[in-house]
Amino acid sequence: MVKGRKTSSHSNTETRTERKITINLSSTIIGGFLILAIGVFVGANWNGMFSQFMPYLGFKNTASVDWTGLNEVYNKLLSNYDGSVSEQNAIEYAKKGIAASVGDKYTTYMTASEAADFDKSLHGEVGAGIGVVMAERDGYTRVVRTLPDNPAQRAGILAGDIIYKINGEEVYNLDTNTIATKLRGNAGESVSLTIVRNGEEITYDLIREEINNVSAYIEYSGNTAIITVTRFDTDTGTIVKDFVKDFSAKGINKVILDLRDNGGGYVSAARDLLSLWIDSEAVLIQKSIHFPDETTYALHGQATLSNMRTIVLINGSTASASEIVAGALKNYHKATLVGEKTFGKGVVQSLIKLSNNTMLKVTTAHWYTPNGDTINGTGIEPDKEIVRTYDDINASRDPQLDNALAM
Repeated sequence: MVKGRKTSSHSNTETRTERKITINLSSTIIGGFLILAIGVFVGANWNGMFSQFMPYLGFKNTASVDWTGLNEVYNKLLSNYDGSVSEQNAIEYAKKGIAASVGDKYTTYMTASEAADFDKSLHGEVGAGIGVVMAERDGYTRVVRTLPDNPAQRAGILAGDIIYKINGEEVYNLDTNTIATKLRGNAGESVSLTIVRNGEEITYDLIREEINNVSAYIEYSGNTAIITVTRFDTDTGTIVKDFVKDFSAKGINKVILDLRDNGGGYVSAARDLLSLWIDSEAVLIQKSIHFPDETTYALHGQATLSNMRTIVLINGSTASASEIVAGALKNYHKATLVGEKTFGKGVVQSLIKLSNNTMLKVTTAHWYTPNGDTINGTGIEPDKEIVRTYDDINASRDPQLDNALAM
């Protein structure tokens, strides 16, 4: 009986061992299948997944592209075109085409000369020109205002005129920066400009002059300071801070910040300006598929206008960095916005230097106001809508400024 019990006990032990081995083997097989499935999924989606994590690991996206098709086109041109074919021109235009292929009007490839001109324009070094401020309106590049005592104003060019031809070349379908570059040149040189006004072509023969194009200036009306910011240059914040230093002595109790026709500039300059009203708070949120989210904060301890009654003038040419300023001041209830809805450029471009002094201006992120609102393609609505027509501008009437002064 005792022996039988021992035999039974041994048999139960073997059964438990077999079950354990069977269970462990089944778990191993299931685990193997799971690992295999995960491996297949990761392998199939590796490029997409890796691209999301690459910025955190210090890598950048790269790709190998088959350019056989481009070589085919070039060689066919070389063999068939009744004229000379420039290899350098072909390469430059191919680069422009690659940048244009993303379908983003803000992403462009610039040749060395174009890059140099663009860099100068960011700093207001426009050299000699005719003294017009232009912006995209209704699908065309139009004159939005002429600068005082400059060739365009003296010749009779008006706000609302469509830029049609420069030196006989049609340019109406080109972007504003390209048109501006074509209008610039050396002082004393002549330039022929054809505009369209009320459906009629008018040609002006102008002589280029040196243009004084400061990024910010100030005027006073009683106890109101009117600060006009034409673009956001690297020193714009410093210029405006110097203006503000004199406010106490002048008894200023209201500020009108004029951002009309301001097409933007450096984000850091927008932050510097906002730091006069906002202390240490977030003023801009950037999100990108290639880079980590980034929040820009106002500087600490510089908000001397935090409690100053402020009105911001905006219009359809208020864009980019100037919209960052308008959006943040509106979100924090630091200002009342007067005028017309802004342009709606809620994307950020980075300037990437390439070989031979060429440059790629590429949209690298979308930006959002401190409240998390996107304005790309929609713009910022004013708190008080006041329209200023081209007729108003040409007659030197400014109902927007008048309303701001009366508020």
